[in-house]
Amino acid sequence: MVADPRQTNDALETCITKGIHREIIRTVSRNMPDPVSIYELADLFKLFGDSTRLGILWALSESEMCVCDLCALLRMKQPAVSHQLKNLKQSRIVKSRRDGKIVYYSLDDDHIRRLLNLGMEHTQES
Repeated sequence: MVADPRQTNDALETCITKGIHREIIRTVSRNMPDPVSIYELADLFKLFGDSTRLGILWALSESEMCVCDLCALLRMKQPAVSHQLKNLKQSRIVKSRRDGKIVYYSLDDDHIRRLLNLGMEHTQES
């Protein structure tokens, strides 16, 4: 979050010298993703900001599952789970495959599993 420059709160931390470290800025600037990539990353992380979606993703990180199985596991109604799966599928986080009349869902790739595990690791640090 960027601070409001009009704010005069004394608790706001600022540089006393108001100097710029040009070499640091140059180095970091070379390694910064372009604004579109940062925007897309923010959209990805927004999907992780909902406990229902996280429950679905965690379940799918353990096993491929159909909607009925996800509903039973998460104790949710089918429309709610289907709605979240649609969002996750559109964002290429989840993929599906049909086997007869049943559609099975799974994580699109291992990156999502790693993000979930890293997030859980971070929350469990003491």
